[in-house]
This record gives sequence, C-alpha cells and structure tokens, in this order.
Amino acid sequence: MRLGVLENRAVLVDESLHLAVDVAMASNDRFGPSVTSIYNHWDDFADWATGIDPTTGSVFDATLENPIPEPGQVFAIGLNYAEHAAESKYDVPDFPPVFTKYRTSLAGPVGVVELTGPKVDWEVELVAVIGRVGHRVSEANAWDHVAGLTIGQDISDRETQFNAHPPQFSLGKSYPGFAPLGPVVVTPDEFDDRDDLELSCDINGEQMQKGRTSEMIFSVAQLVSRLSHITPLLPGDVIFTGTPSGVGMGRTPQRFLGDGDVLTSRIAGIGEIAQRFVSPAGTR
Repeated sequence: MRLGVLENRAVLVDESLHLAVDVAMASNDRFGPSVTSIYNHWDDFADWATGIDPTTGSVFDATLENPIPEPGQVFAIGLNYAEHAAESKYDVPDFPPVFTKYRTSLAGPVGVVELTGPKVDWEVELVAVIGRVGHRVSEANAWDHVAGLTIGQDISDRETQFNAHPPQFSLGKSYPGFAPLGPVVVTPDEFDDRDDLELSCDINGEQMQKGRTSEMIFSVAQLVSRLSHITPLLPGDVIFTGTPSGVGMGRTPQRFLGDGDVLTSRIAGIGEIAQRFVSPAGTR
C-alpha cells in the first residue's frame, strides 16, 4: 500500500500512473479524509485498504503533500551509520542519540526552502511511521508497530547547531522546511527486504550520499524497541532513522547548500523528494 495526501485528503496512489483513490469517498467516510485520523485507526484501515486497487482511481496532476503532517512526536536519530559517525568525529554510540525536529519544520516532498545561513547541510534519511501504540515493545515485535516507511531530509543549519554552548541539535534542524517528508508512506510488505533499502541524495545532479539501511547501527526494529522502553510511541509518530556518510560538514573542503541548489533525495521502493534552496527574502 502507498498512502499519500492530495489537497489535504488521504489517497491510495499509484504514482507511476498518476492515479489516486480518495480514501474517504471509497470507504463511504469510514476513513479519512484526514490522513492523521487514519494513523489513529491503522489496523482497521490496513485491513480495508488491502482490497483497494489504486489503478482504479482517478488521474491526478497535483503535487503530493506531506503524508504525515501532524505527528504527535518526532524522533530523530544521530550517528546511526558508522561512516557518518567517523566523518562527524564521534565514536560509534552504544545507545542511539536522540533529538527532535519541531513540527513547524515539517514540509511536503517538493518545495522551496529558505537558506538560514552559510552552513545549511543535507542528511537523507529513512523515516519510519508508527501505526500502533507501543510501550516496552520487544525488538521481535517492533515491526508490527510500524505503519510504513517514507523519505525524509534532516536539513541542518550547522552554525545554529554547533555555535551555541552546549550545541542545539533540535533548534538547528527545525527551521521552516527543514524536515521534508514523502512522497508517500509505503507499508513494509511492499519491500523485498524492509531492512535493506538503498538511499541517496544529490545536489544539482551530483551525488552526495549513497548507502543502504542495512548499514544502520540500530535497525528500525531496534529503534522502535529502545525508544518505546522510555516513552510510549503513538500512531502517526515519525522516527528519522539517521543518515549515511557524505554530508557537507564532513567533506574536505566542507560544502554547504547555496542559492538555487536543488537537493533530490531517493529511497528505492519509495520514490524521491526534491527541495530548491533560495537566499532569504530581501537578499535575492
């Protein structure tokens, strides 16, 4: 199943054919139109949706929107790939470092992002979406609590993040548009191996990052389990699972996003998202 949002309404989509089934209309208002309400009734919705063929839907030409617009909690994991930990000059962690990205930073899969300084960086990430309340979940049962997976960018202003004492990870990563998501949420059963997905990003067509989620230090199941042993996970929560190596801060010389740059991020089996960066209003 591939769940998206069009014009603030939940849809089941086939992006390759540009076809979408409006969930509320197809279910006679049993589910939707709000995608948030669907995550709150995920098990019932998933059972219903298995009988829906998105290729029977209507043609759409609008841009898909953020498929998780109102998460109750946003978890973001740092240093979850060994090579990224090394380029960041940190040791491999024993427990996943956790911060948040505030909800006002969330955005859709295609958009324009205003640069906030000279050191705005990229971090392509697999994002897990929670579909069932979980508290003290075992690793063996963790995937049962995941509604689906999507693409995220943990865009980061490194000056805000590191120039403060102590560093301000959450604030440096929470400017408007710094957490684009999408284009759809894909259920785990759609993947041949949900624990081994290729992810990458490029700037203006030049590859910056490429890795596989099988390289994560803490897998999706481990993250769900460890987080849930501290705080209950709620339907619609999102977990940014960390980024592979290749970020601008870790390069020699360092490289950051500039006016006019287009950042395209991809995960195999999910699709791609794209953000264009512009200088602040009044400086262009």
